[in-house]
Amino acid sequence: MRGNIQERSVLTRMLTVMIALLALQFGSLVAPAHACGCGAMIPDRNARISVGRETSVVAWDGRTEQIVMRFTVGGDAPRAAWIMPVPGRAEVELGEAALFDELVRAAAPEHRERPYFWPRGGDWPFGDVDGAGAAAPLPGAAGVDVVGRERLGDFDVARLASADPGALSRWLGENGFDLPEGLTEDLRPYTDRGWEYVAVRLAPREEGAVLRGALDPLRITFASDELVYPMRLSRRAATPQSLGLFVLAAHRMEPVSAIGGREPEVTFAGKVAPTGAVGRLTGGEERFLTVLDQSFPEPGRIDGDHELRRAAEDTSFRRVVYEDELLTFAGIPAWLLTSGGGAALLTGLGAWALRARRTRPVAPPAPVTVPPPLG
Repeated sequence: MRGNIQERSVLTRMLTVMIALLALQFGSLVAPAHACGCGAMIPDRNARISVGRETSVVAWDGRTEQIVMRFTVGGDAPRAAWIMPVPGRAEVELGEAALFDELVRAAAPEHRERPYFWPRGGDWPFGDVDGAGAAAPLPGAAGVDVVGRERLGDFDVARLASADPGALSRWLGENGFDLPEGLTEDLRPYTDRGWEYVAVRLAPREEGAVLRGALDPLRITFASDELVYPMRLSRRAATPQSLGLFVLAAHRMEPVSAIGGREPEVTFAGKVAPTGAVGRLTGGEERFLTVLDQSFPEPGRIDGDHELRRAAEDTSFRRVVYEDELLTFAGIPAWLLTSGGGAALLTGLGAWALRARRTRPVAPPAPVTVPPPLG
């Protein structure tokens, strides 16, 4: 009986250790391993449009600024308008889509492998690892000067000058577009400073087509002695905003403030060769590329435009992306070898202890001595 109790005690301890090992193992298994951002996108009445991601390239040589913008849109709007303030008289033309591809490749993160020990989802036992001619001028309105209008691909572009935000709002409204409430007031800081405007009608040339997918880039050029990226009008957006900005300048650049969004993140900084579309944009001059990414969870908090200044140093930076790989030996997951080996070791030790206890000789009891009778 006593031997059986001891055997059960040893087995119980082994079982406890095994359960603790499995609990540790599987506990580790479950451990955690838009609208327009630069201006105001105004769709037709009773239509909807969304800009999932705005990506822009800004090139600045200290005197002239160029903004190349590309939108990826969705929705059911056959037409929509977009307005962007600029500090001076602007020229507008179609940009090169190849520009974005070149800059994305230049700023691509470095990839490194990083092994991990415990399996994750997809690993066993959870699953198998597997430009056109000019359009007719739009009619002007009192207080608004239509200084130019061009048809560029699917864009109908009007360049406007106005010192009266109310007149500018009326002009947009009279040309068939509803305005977000409060936009007139948001235009006032620009009219007070004498800025002009680029108003774009996104109108597909094919009858009945809707705005969807990646649109042709637009390139806007204007004189500016400071690097600025207009953002104030985005405060009327109803959904969170996301902005990706490629800045080409003589030096590394940084935003003066977050203007009501999350802190801008630098995802790349370094010099780029003036070749291809990049070279055509910079006039063959080498430029320092700074790539910024920023989100605006509450667009209503946007309180100004992005002003960018030279950083203290032209420090290069490239993100590192780790590609996780399950650690294996000879094709067998390391966790299985170690946990299985540990369990086998515990089982072997337990069996050895039982055998040793069973084969150990039992000493005979001491002889009983009968005391002599008293008296």
